This record gives sequence, C-alpha cells and structure tokens, in this order.
Amino acid sequence: MTAATRPRVLVCDDEPQILRALRVILRDAGYEALPASGVEEALDVAAVERPDAAIIDLVLPDGDGIALCRRLREWSEMPVIVLSAVGDEEAKVRALASGADDYVTKPFSPRELVARLEANLRRAGGSEEEPLITVEGVEIDLPRRRVTVQGEEVHLTPTEFELLRELAGNRGRLLTHRELLVNVWGTGYADDTQVLRAHIANLRRKIEPQDGPRLIRTESGVGYRFAR
Repeated sequence: MTAATRPRVLVCDDEPQILRALRVILRDAGYEALPASGVEEALDVAAVERPDAAIIDLVLPDGDGIALCRRLREWSEMPVIVLSAVGDEEAKVRALASGADDYVTKPFSPRELVARLEANLRRAGGSEEEPLITVEGVEIDLPRRRVTVQGEEVHLTPTEFELLRELAGNRGRLLTHRELLVNVWGTGYADDTQVLRAHIANLRRKIEPQDGPRLIRTESGVGYRFAR
C-alpha cells in the first residue's frame, strides 16, 4: 500500500510524545497520521485534508475534545475516537453524547486502539446490499446510509447508524445489551452498557418526536426492542 492510498487519520494531542507514538502506531498498521496539537489546528487539518477518521485527546490547550468533536460533527461523519487519560464514566458519556464513536483511556494498548479504529471504519463503510426500512415515519436507507424522519434528513454518526440498523433490522425482537454491544462495537465492549445507553439516548433524541411514539423501547435490565 502506498502512502497515497493509506487511510488518513487526524490525530490531535498536545503531548508531542503521544503524537509521535500515534504516528508510528498508525504507520505500522497501514494508516497515515495527520497530526494537530489543538482544536483550531485540528479543524484546519480536517477541513483541508478530509481524513477518514480522527483520534482526539480530551484535554487540549485551546479547548477540549468535546468541543472539537461537536464542531467536527457539524459537517463530518467520519469516525471519531476520543483518547484520554480521563477515565471516569461522566467524561465518557459526555464524549459519546457530543458525537464521538468510541472512547479509549490512556495508557492504551496500540493493538486495541488499532482494532477499535478498524472496527469504526468498517461500520462507517456500510453495505451496498441492504434494503430500505420504514417504521412510523422513519425511513432508513441502508445502502445510502441515509435516515429521514417525516421526510427530513437527520444526521447520525457511523456508530449511531449501525446501532439503528441493528435495532430496525430486528424490529419487534428484544435485543439484549450484550447482543447489541457485541454486534455493533465488538466483543471488547460486551459489558459496557454505559456506552450503549449513551448512544440509545442520542438515537432517541434524533429520531423520536417529542410528542410522538417511542420507537426504541427499553426492556429494563435486559435490552432494547425496536417498534414494528
């Protein structure tokens, strides 16, 4: 694979040694790293280079990863992984609610980080052979990865789209927390129900009208079911 054909990953961290490490890790895994050390520089790099994915730190000198993620989500659907030394649950939920697809804590395993990056890129790639699903005014065009609610297109992150596809593709059937986590995120997330709850909340906010029917139904302590 030549440098020109390598998938490109925006990496944003204010620690030079972390940026150097990420460049080596990504290079060895077949990716090209696009480094940035702050929010504004990262936005400039993303706008000019149009990377395939992003790995961003939570704490940055001119803002934070939450703000960066929100601003990227205004125009980009690329997978975003937050890489941070902040490992508490509240930080993870805030990052996922801002549009991040994944959250990895420092110190991190290079192999795990690359595996998560690859899994997120696969989800973002989608499939060209799946049908159109329509339920209660929500239309999910799987080949085009397009979702409309009452005729209006809504923006979903790649992970949100994969979660919706899993739910809607099995509408009427109860899917357990573990089943959804393994199918959408992979086996490494089998017990991470907080990640699932945060993404379910985002999906509900985007596709369910405030005064309309609940499409994603909670089976307390077990999982979720999508309306028929």
